[in-house]
Amino acid sequence: MATRIIISGTIDMPPENVAPALESARPLIEGALTEPGCLDYDWCPDPRIPGRIRVFERWESEESLANHFQCEWYTNMRGHLGAYGITGAVTAKYRVDLEEPVYDNTGTARADFFTAS
Repeated sequence: MATRIIISGTIDMPPENVAPALESARPLIEGALTEPGCLDYDWCPDPRIPGRIRVFERWESEESLANHFQCEWYTNMRGHLGAYGITGAVTAKYRVDLEEPVYDNTGTARADFFTAS
């Protein structure tokens, strides 16, 4: 498998702004999903923490993520969300060099990487 990148993060804003921010961001989210190399681009309200948006993205490569950072969907999203009063944000990127199923062929959940040699 080629190296993939996961972005995971949170964005905090006043709780009453989460639903309208996400609804009006729908075209930006859908646009990002059309980008070459975008495997997932999910933004959703955190059901446990009012005012928090959870971000989860998967990209095929550094090149596809770099292109995203130059794309209108990314640049417009930053300004769009800022208009809703961001009070905090934490995001991180992770390079994935090995991917395998959680469950082995017996249906047992495994924490070890059992397919790696």
